[in-house]
Amino acid sequence: MRVRTLVVSLTVLAGTLQIWGQTEKVVFISGDVRLEDGTAPPDAVQINRSCNGRTTPEARTDSMGHFGFSVSAGGNISGPPDAGQSGAQASDLNKALNASSTQYTNPITTALRDCEVQAVLSGFRTGSVRLSLRDTADDGRIGTIILHPLSRSGSLIISATTAAAPAAAKKAYDKGMESIAKRAWDVAESELTKAVTIYPKFAIAWYQLGQVRQKRNALAGAIEAWNEARKQDPTYLKPYEVLAAVADQQQDWAAAEQYSRDWLRLDPDDFAAAYLINAIANARLNRIDAAELAARDGLRVDKERKLPRLNYVLGLILMQRQQWAESAKYFRSYLELAPNAHDATTVREQVAKLDRQAESGPPH
Repeated sequence: MRVRTLVVSLTVLAGTLQIWGQTEKVVFISGDVRLEDGTAPPDAVQINRSCNGRTTPEARTDSMGHFGFSVSAGGNISGPPDAGQSGAQASDLNKALNASSTQYTNPITTALRDCEVQAVLSGFRTGSVRLSLRDTADDGRIGTIILHPLSRSGSLIISATTAAAPAAAKKAYDKGMESIAKRAWDVAESELTKAVTIYPKFAIAWYQLGQVRQKRNALAGAIEAWNEARKQDPTYLKPYEVLAAVADQQQDWAAAEQYSRDWLRLDPDDFAAAYLINAIANARLNRIDAAELAARDGLRVDKERKLPRLNYVLGLILMQRQQWAESAKYFRSYLELAPNAHDATTVREQVAKLDRQAESGPPH
């Protein structure tokens, strides 16, 4: 699948609201997310508002790529019926409202002056556009956000089956996503079930249905939905990720090994967590060579050293091989990266033992 750049176009409109007997404006921000070929993205894009380093989720695009939300002087957020979102009171707007009389002239635009709208989609570099509003009478396009794929995985976190979904299925999916934003799990499950009933190949809807069932503590049903997503689009990466993680948590080592191996077959270069799960599963299955290879490959991929546990697992594997000095080396790396880990004291004691064993020479 060709990785396509996402483009977000924004439009700011204005409305009016009566506050304290005076006419006050409401800023309505709407826009569309499009791929560079003009089509809507096949997965929902998260739209955030960031003000002075504080980020607030505002909306998610619908299946057509539309989104919208409004900001009032009190910081209230609301979106149109076809765009799911969550909002919160914005303290920066309230501060502006209660500040000087000069700020009160245009409290919303004053507060939004240091804000930007962000478009966020997993696998793509977050882009943004600044809300450079002079006043709430401003009505026009304020810029374009281009999201560039971070890696090959950008083509794998979206499903190719979405574009062919009929309108009724997309509508049900949108309602399901709106309900997820509101944490209305019953409604979300009903709407997403409707979406996959209308269009059984709707892999993203199956995946989200699994997420909702997991929230409802119906794990067996969640696993069934994720497997259906994998079946309908074998190149859609997200189901493999969650299935591998759940199998690892359940200590179903055969399933964890299989799901993580399939995950790595799709993308061997971007997910150190897949290597970690694969290494643990193979070690538990007494496949020591495969476990060591997975752990070493995981460390190669984990360039920013975000998964200290890879060092711990490799240390255990090497200890089993009676390679005392190298085992101690990786345990030390683990302690360096996670000095306050819950098992840090035990690992330090083990390192001391390994050092003594290394000094005594190889076993006879």
